[in-house]
Amino acid sequence: MKDRLAAIASRFELQGPIAEIKPLGEGFINDTYIVRTEGDAPDYILQRKNHVVFPDVPGMMDNIKAVTEHIKSKVEDPMRETLTVIPAKDGKLYVEDEGNWWAVCLFIPGTMSYDRADSPALAYQGGLGTGRFQSLLADFDKPLNETIKGFHNIRWRFTQWDETIAADPAGRVKNLAEEISWIESRRKEMLDFWALVEDGTIPSRISHNDTKISNILFNESDGSMLCMIDLDTVMRSTSLNDFGDAIRSYTNTGAEDDKDLAKVSMDIEMFKAYAEGYLKERKGTIAQSELDWLAFSARYITYEQVLRFLMDYIDGDKYYKTAYPEHNLIRTKAQYKLLQSMEEQYGQMCRIIEEAAK
Repeated sequence: MKDRLAAIASRFELQGPIAEIKPLGEGFINDTYIVRTEGDAPDYILQRKNHVVFPDVPGMMDNIKAVTEHIKSKVEDPMRETLTVIPAKDGKLYVEDEGNWWAVCLFIPGTMSYDRADSPALAYQGGLGTGRFQSLLADFDKPLNETIKGFHNIRWRFTQWDETIAADPAGRVKNLAEEISWIESRRKEMLDFWALVEDGTIPSRISHNDTKISNILFNESDGSMLCMIDLDTVMRSTSLNDFGDAIRSYTNTGAEDDKDLAKVSMDIEMFKAYAEGYLKERKGTIAQSELDWLAFSARYITYEQVLRFLMDYIDGDKYYKTAYPEHNLIRTKAQYKLLQSMEEQYGQMCRIIEEAAK
Protein backbone atom coordinates (compact mmCIF):
# COMPACT_ATOMS: atom_id res chain seq x y z
CA MET A 1 0.00 0.00 0.00
CA LYS A 2 2.85 2.39 0.85
CA ASP A 3 4.39 1.85 -2.57
CA ARG A 4 1.01 2.47 -4.19
CA LEU A 5 0.55 5.72 -2.25
CA ALA A 6 4.06 6.85 -3.16
CA ALA A 7 3.36 6.14 -6.83
CA ILE A 8 0.18 8.22 -6.69
CA ALA A 9 1.82 11.08 -4.78
CA SER A 10 4.71 11.16 -7.25
CA ARG A 11 2.24 12.02 -10.02
CA PHE A 12 1.80 15.46 -8.42
CA GLU A 13 4.17 18.44 -8.65
CA LEU A 14 5.95 17.79 -5.36
CA GLN A 15 9.23 19.44 -4.40
CA GLY A 16 11.82 16.99 -3.14
CA PRO A 17 11.81 13.19 -2.91
CA ILE A 18 9.24 11.44 -0.74
CA ALA A 19 10.58 10.28 2.65
CA GLU A 20 7.39 8.69 4.10
CA ILE A 21 3.62 8.65 3.83
CA LYS A 22 1.49 8.15 6.95
CA PRO A 23 -2.27 8.22 7.66
CA LEU A 24 -3.60 11.48 9.12
CA GLY A 25 -6.86 11.74 11.07
CA GLU A 26 -9.83 9.38 11.20
CA GLY A 27 -11.10 9.92 7.66
CA PHE A 28 -14.90 9.69 7.97
CA ILE A 29 -15.36 10.72 4.32
CA ASN A 30 -11.95 10.99 2.66
CA ASP A 31 -8.77 9.00 3.34
CA THR A 32 -6.06 11.47 4.32
CA TYR A 33 -2.27 11.04 4.46
CA ILE A 34 0.68 13.27 5.24
CA VAL A 35 3.51 13.09 2.73
CA ARG A 36 6.88 13.86 4.31
CA THR A 37 9.67 14.91 1.97
CA GLU A 38 13.43 14.87 2.36
CA GLY A 39 15.57 17.88 3.20
CA ASP A 40 14.04 21.35 3.25
CA ALA A 41 11.24 20.59 0.80
CA PRO A 42 7.69 21.21 2.05
CA ASP A 43 5.39 18.44 3.22
CA TYR A 44 2.00 17.72 1.67
CA ILE A 45 -1.49 16.39 2.36
CA LEU A 46 -2.63 13.58 0.06
CA GLN A 47 -6.34 12.72 0.01
CA ARG A 48 -8.41 10.04 -1.64
CA LYS A 49 -11.63 11.89 -2.34
CA ASN A 50 -14.87 10.02 -1.71
CA HIS A 51 -16.45 10.06 -5.17
CA VAL A 52 -19.68 8.56 -3.81
CA VAL A 53 -20.25 11.62 -1.61
CA PHE A 54 -18.59 13.91 -4.18
CA PRO A 55 -19.43 12.52 -7.63
CA ASP A 56 -17.86 15.51 -9.41
CA VAL A 57 -14.30 15.57 -8.04
CA PRO A 58 -12.96 17.70 -10.94
CA GLY A 59 -15.71 20.27 -10.28
CA MET A 60 -14.97 20.18 -6.56
CA MET A 61 -11.26 20.79 -7.14
CA ASP A 62 -12.06 23.65 -9.53
CA ASN A 63 -14.13 25.21 -6.73
CA ILE A 64 -11.33 24.85 -4.20
CA LYS A 65 -8.74 26.30 -6.57
CA ALA A 66 -10.91 29.31 -7.44
CA VAL A 67 -11.78 30.10 -3.83
CA THR A 68 -8.25 29.69 -2.45
CA GLU A 69 -6.74 31.81 -5.24
CA HIS A 70 -9.20 34.58 -4.38
CA ILE A 71 -8.27 34.40 -0.69
CA LYS A 72 -4.55 34.39 -1.52
CA SER A 73 -4.95 37.68 -3.37
CA LYS A 74 -6.26 39.35 -0.19
CA VAL A 75 -4.14 38.07 2.73
CA GLU A 76 -0.68 38.89 4.05
CA ASP A 77 0.66 35.32 4.10
CA PRO A 78 -0.99 33.47 1.21
CA MET A 79 0.89 30.21 1.83
CA ARG A 80 -0.45 29.95 5.38
CA GLU A 81 -3.77 31.76 5.44
CA THR A 82 -5.50 29.37 3.06
CA LEU A 83 -4.94 26.00 1.42
CA THR A 84 -2.60 25.69 -1.56
CA VAL A 85 -3.72 23.18 -4.20
CA ILE A 86 -0.86 21.26 -5.80
CA PRO A 87 -1.53 20.25 -9.42
CA ALA A 88 -0.69 16.90 -10.95
CA LYS A 89 2.17 16.73 -13.44
CA ASP A 90 -0.36 16.69 -16.29
CA GLY A 91 -1.76 20.04 -15.11
CA LYS A 92 -5.00 18.68 -13.67
CA LEU A 93 -5.94 19.30 -10.04
CA TYR A 94 -6.43 15.60 -9.35
CA VAL A 95 -5.19 12.13 -10.27
CA GLU A 96 -7.59 9.34 -11.23
CA ASP A 97 -6.24 5.89 -10.41
CA GLU A 98 -8.17 2.62 -10.69
CA GLY A 99 -11.51 4.30 -10.01
CA ASN A 100 -10.20 6.42 -7.14
CA TRP A 101 -9.67 10.18 -7.20
CA TRP A 102 -6.73 11.80 -5.44
CA ALA A 103 -5.75 15.41 -4.67
CA VAL A 104 -2.84 17.10 -2.94
CA CYS A 105 -2.45 20.35 -1.04
CA LEU A 106 0.44 21.92 0.81
CA PHE A 107 0.86 20.96 4.47
CA ILE A 108 0.84 24.06 6.69
CA PRO A 109 3.41 23.61 9.49
CA GLY A 110 3.22 25.13 12.95
CA THR A 111 -0.53 24.65 13.26
CA MET A 112 -2.96 22.77 15.47
CA SER A 113 -6.66 21.93 15.47
CA TYR A 114 -9.38 20.96 17.94
CA ASP A 115 -11.92 18.14 17.80
CA ARG A 116 -14.54 20.14 19.68
CA ALA A 117 -15.11 23.59 21.11
CA ASP A 118 -15.17 23.22 24.90
CA SER A 119 -15.13 26.86 26.00
CA PRO A 120 -16.63 30.22 25.00
CA ALA A 121 -13.12 31.46 24.22
CA LEU A 122 -12.65 28.71 21.65
CA ALA A 123 -16.17 29.26 20.28
CA TYR A 124 -15.27 32.93 19.78
CA GLN A 125 -12.18 31.91 17.78
CA GLY A 126 -14.34 29.59 15.71
CA GLY A 127 -16.70 32.45 14.95
CA LEU A 128 -13.74 34.56 13.86
CA GLY A 129 -12.63 31.76 11.54
CA THR A 130 -15.95 31.36 9.75
CA GLY A 131 -16.61 35.09 9.66
CA ARG A 132 -13.20 35.87 8.18
CA PHE A 133 -13.56 33.14 5.55
CA GLN A 134 -16.87 34.59 4.43
CA SER A 135 -15.65 38.18 4.49
CA LEU A 136 -12.64 37.35 2.33
CA LEU A 137 -15.01 35.82 -0.21
CA ALA A 138 -17.77 38.42 0.00
CA ASP A 139 -16.75 39.91 -3.36
CA PHE A 140 -16.14 36.56 -5.08
CA ASP A 141 -18.37 36.65 -8.15
CA LYS A 142 -17.40 33.57 -10.16
CA PRO A 143 -19.80 30.62 -10.55
CA LEU A 144 -19.07 27.45 -8.59
CA ASN A 145 -20.03 23.85 -9.29
CA GLU A 146 -22.78 22.22 -7.21
CA THR A 147 -20.79 19.32 -5.84
CA ILE A 148 -23.59 17.94 -3.61
CA LYS A 149 -27.10 18.26 -5.01
CA GLY A 150 -29.56 20.15 -2.84
CA PHE A 151 -27.19 20.59 0.10
CA HIS A 152 -29.08 22.46 2.90
CA ASN A 153 -31.94 23.08 0.43
CA ILE A 154 -35.02 22.25 2.48
CA ARG A 155 -37.29 22.20 -0.57
CA TRP A 156 -35.13 19.41 -2.00
CA ARG A 157 -35.08 17.65 1.38
CA PHE A 158 -38.88 17.72 1.52
CA THR A 159 -39.03 16.10 -1.92
CA GLN A 160 -36.84 13.30 -0.59
CA TRP A 161 -38.86 13.18 2.63
CA ASP A 162 -42.22 12.85 0.91
CA GLU A 163 -40.92 10.09 -1.36
CA THR A 164 -39.44 8.19 1.59
CA ILE A 165 -42.63 8.47 3.67
CA ALA A 166 -44.70 7.23 0.74
CA ALA A 167 -42.39 4.28 0.04
CA ASP A 168 -41.82 3.36 3.72
CA PRO A 169 -39.17 0.80 2.68
CA ALA A 170 -38.39 -0.44 6.19
CA GLY A 171 -42.02 -0.48 7.39
CA ARG A 172 -41.29 1.95 10.22
CA VAL A 173 -43.72 4.82 9.48
CA LYS A 174 -46.60 3.28 11.48
CA ASN A 175 -44.59 3.64 14.71
CA LEU A 176 -43.40 7.22 14.12
CA ALA A 177 -46.52 9.40 14.23
CA GLU A 178 -45.11 11.72 16.89
CA GLU A 179 -41.71 12.11 15.25
CA ILE A 180 -43.22 12.72 11.81
CA SER A 181 -45.45 15.39 13.35
CA TRP A 182 -42.30 17.22 14.51
CA ILE A 183 -41.28 17.58 10.88
CA GLU A 184 -44.68 18.42 9.45
CA SER A 185 -45.57 21.05 12.06
CA ARG A 186 -42.57 23.16 11.00
CA ARG A 187 -42.69 22.53 7.25
CA LYS A 188 -44.25 25.87 6.27
CA GLU A 189 -41.95 27.90 8.52
CA MET A 190 -38.86 26.30 6.99
CA LEU A 191 -40.09 26.66 3.41
CA ASP A 192 -40.96 30.31 4.02
CA PHE A 193 -37.39 30.93 5.16
CA TRP A 194 -35.92 29.10 2.17
CA ALA A 195 -38.12 31.09 -0.22
CA LEU A 196 -36.19 34.20 0.89
CA VAL A 197 -32.99 32.50 -0.25
CA GLU A 198 -34.57 31.46 -3.54
CA ASP A 199 -35.87 34.93 -4.39
CA GLY A 200 -32.64 36.69 -3.42
CA THR A 201 -33.95 38.54 -0.37
CA ILE A 202 -31.22 36.68 1.49
CA PRO A 203 -28.19 36.99 -0.84
CA SER A 204 -26.28 34.11 -2.35
CA ARG A 205 -22.67 33.91 -1.21
CA ILE A 206 -19.83 31.43 -0.91
CA SER A 207 -20.47 29.04 1.96
CA HIS A 208 -18.11 26.48 3.46
CA ASN A 209 -20.94 24.12 4.50
CA ASP A 210 -19.00 22.19 7.14
CA THR A 211 -18.05 24.68 9.84
CA LYS A 212 -17.24 22.41 12.78
CA ILE A 213 -14.18 23.57 14.70
CA SER A 214 -11.99 20.72 13.44
CA ASN A 215 -12.07 22.46 10.05
CA ILE A 216 -10.20 25.48 11.39
CA LEU A 217 -6.41 25.61 11.77
CA PHE A 218 -4.88 27.57 14.65
CA ASN A 219 -1.33 28.90 15.06
CA GLU A 220 0.69 26.75 17.45
CA SER A 221 2.68 29.79 18.55
CA ASP A 222 -0.14 31.80 20.09
CA GLY A 223 -3.36 29.80 19.59
CA SER A 224 -4.83 32.37 17.20
CA MET A 225 -7.15 31.38 14.38
CA LEU A 226 -5.34 30.91 11.05
CA CYS A 227 -7.64 29.61 8.31
CA MET A 228 -10.49 27.32 7.27
CA ILE A 229 -9.61 23.95 5.78
CA ASP A 230 -11.51 20.98 4.28
CA LEU A 231 -13.04 22.99 1.44
CA ASP A 232 -14.65 20.04 -0.37
CA THR A 233 -18.17 21.32 0.32
CA VAL A 234 -17.55 24.94 -0.71
CA MET A 235 -20.46 26.05 -2.90
CA ARG A 236 -22.63 29.06 -3.56
CA SER A 237 -25.64 29.36 -1.23
CA THR A 238 -26.58 31.47 1.77
CA SER A 239 -23.86 32.28 4.28
CA LEU A 240 -26.45 31.54 6.97
CA ASN A 241 -25.85 27.82 6.39
CA ASP A 242 -22.39 28.17 7.87
CA PHE A 243 -23.53 30.08 10.94
CA GLY A 244 -26.42 27.71 11.62
CA ASP A 245 -24.34 24.57 11.19
CA ALA A 246 -21.64 25.91 13.50
CA ILE A 247 -24.17 26.74 16.22
CA ARG A 248 -25.64 23.24 15.93
CA SER A 249 -22.15 21.84 16.44
CA TYR A 250 -20.60 24.24 18.97
CA THR A 251 -23.47 24.79 21.40
CA ASN A 252 -24.82 21.27 21.99
CA THR A 253 -24.29 20.33 25.64
CA GLY A 254 -24.81 16.67 24.81
CA ALA A 255 -23.73 14.27 22.10
CA GLU A 256 -25.33 14.18 18.66
CA ASP A 257 -26.60 10.69 19.50
CA ASP A 258 -27.10 11.16 23.25
CA LYS A 259 -29.53 8.65 24.73
CA ASP A 260 -29.91 10.83 27.83
CA LEU A 261 -31.96 13.75 26.53
CA ALA A 262 -31.56 15.57 29.85
CA LYS A 263 -27.98 16.26 28.79
CA VAL A 264 -28.96 17.89 25.49
CA SER A 265 -29.55 21.64 25.18
CA MET A 266 -28.17 24.73 23.49
CA ASP A 267 -25.55 26.51 25.61
CA ILE A 268 -26.46 30.19 25.23
CA GLU A 269 -22.99 31.35 26.36
CA MET A 270 -21.38 29.35 23.56
CA PHE A 271 -23.89 30.85 21.15
CA LYS A 272 -23.03 34.35 22.35
CA ALA A 273 -19.29 33.80 22.05
CA TYR A 274 -19.50 32.34 18.54
CA ALA A 275 -21.88 35.06 17.34
CA GLU A 276 -19.62 37.81 18.67
CA GLY A 277 -16.56 36.36 16.93
CA TYR A 278 -18.45 35.80 13.71
CA LEU A 279 -19.96 39.27 13.56
CA LYS A 280 -16.68 40.96 14.45
CA GLU A 281 -15.38 39.68 11.10
CA ARG A 282 -18.63 39.99 9.11
CA LYS A 283 -19.86 43.46 10.12
CA GLY A 284 -18.65 45.11 6.94
CA THR A 285 -19.92 42.42 4.55
CA ILE A 286 -23.22 41.17 5.99
CA ALA A 287 -26.60 42.37 4.69
CA GLN A 288 -29.48 43.36 6.96
CA SER A 289 -31.58 40.48 5.65
CA GLU A 290 -28.82 38.08 6.74
CA LEU A 291 -28.71 39.64 10.20
CA ASP A 292 -32.49 39.39 10.46
CA TRP A 293 -32.37 35.61 9.94
CA LEU A 294 -28.99 34.78 11.50
CA ALA A 295 -30.38 33.38 14.76
CA PHE A 296 -33.09 31.48 12.88
CA SER A 297 -30.46 29.75 10.75
CA ALA A 298 -29.44 27.67 13.77
CA ARG A 299 -33.01 26.40 14.06
CA TYR A 300 -33.18 25.79 10.31
CA ILE A 301 -30.01 23.69 10.08
CA THR A 302 -30.83 21.73 13.25
CA TYR A 303 -34.34 21.06 11.94
CA GLU A 304 -32.87 19.84 8.66
CA GLN A 305 -30.69 17.41 10.60
CA VAL A 306 -33.68 16.10 12.56
CA LEU A 307 -35.41 15.49 9.23
CA ARG A 308 -32.38 13.78 7.70
CA PHE A 309 -31.80 11.44 10.63
CA LEU A 310 -35.48 10.48 10.76
CA MET A 311 -35.69 10.11 6.99
CA ASP A 312 -32.71 7.76 7.00
CA TYR A 313 -34.25 5.72 9.79
CA ILE A 314 -37.48 5.39 7.78
CA ASP A 315 -35.43 4.50 4.71
CA GLY A 316 -33.72 1.62 6.51
CA ASP A 317 -30.49 3.35 7.56
CA LYS A 318 -28.92 3.64 4.12
CA TYR A 319 -27.04 6.95 4.40
CA TYR A 320 -25.59 7.38 7.89
CA LYS A 321 -23.41 4.73 9.46
CA THR A 322 -25.17 3.18 12.46
CA ALA A 323 -23.81 1.30 15.45
CA TYR A 324 -27.12 -0.35 16.42
CA PRO A 325 -30.63 -0.74 14.94
CA GLU A 326 -32.22 2.34 16.58
CA HIS A 327 -29.19 4.61 16.18
CA ASN A 328 -30.77 7.01 13.69
CA LEU A 329 -33.93 7.27 15.81
CA ILE A 330 -31.81 8.14 18.85
CA ARG A 331 -30.02 10.76 16.78
CA THR A 332 -33.39 12.14 15.68
CA LYS A 333 -34.60 12.53 19.26
CA ALA A 334 -31.36 14.11 20.45
CA GLN A 335 -31.35 16.63 17.60
CA TYR A 336 -34.99 17.41 18.22
CA LYS A 337 -34.22 18.14 21.87
CA LEU A 338 -31.50 20.54 20.72
CA LEU A 339 -33.97 22.18 18.33
CA GLN A 340 -36.51 22.62 21.13
CA SER A 341 -33.84 24.25 23.29
CA MET A 342 -33.05 26.69 20.50
CA GLU A 343 -36.73 27.51 20.06
CA GLU A 344 -37.11 28.16 23.79
CA GLN A 345 -34.12 30.54 23.80
CA TYR A 346 -34.82 32.14 20.42
CA GLY A 347 -35.71 35.57 21.77
CA GLN A 348 -32.43 35.75 23.65
CA MET A 349 -30.53 34.54 20.58
CA CYS A 350 -32.02 37.39 18.52
CA ARG A 351 -31.08 39.96 21.16
CA ILE A 352 -27.50 38.66 21.23
CA ILE A 353 -27.25 39.02 17.43
CA GLU A 354 -28.66 42.55 17.58
CA GLU A 355 -26.16 43.60 20.23
CA ALA A 356 -23.16 41.93 18.57
CA ALA A 357 -23.96 43.57 15.22
CA LYS A 358 -23.73 47.12 16.62
